[in-house]
Amino acid sequence: MTTTARDGSATGTKDTQYDLLWYTESCLDNALRLDSYIADAERDGDRELTDLFRRAQSDSRKGAEQGKQLLRSRL
Repeated sequence: MTTTARDGSATGTKDTQYDLLWYTESCLDNALRLDSYIADAERDGDRELTDLFRRAQSDSRKGAEQGKQLLRSRL
């Protein structure tokens, strides 16, 4: 098994910067994906699942906003 250096030498981006970019993008992607899950749960009339997905979407949006704030201050 081969290991890849994660020191930023391959990308020109520090690992922590890359990690923060990835985290923020993942939160944004998750918030978008949850729109579809919410619609599915609503279509099936599953209020419990709809509520769960809405809370998860809210958490993802919060994570994305926190990530964007850190990106603004660090890049």
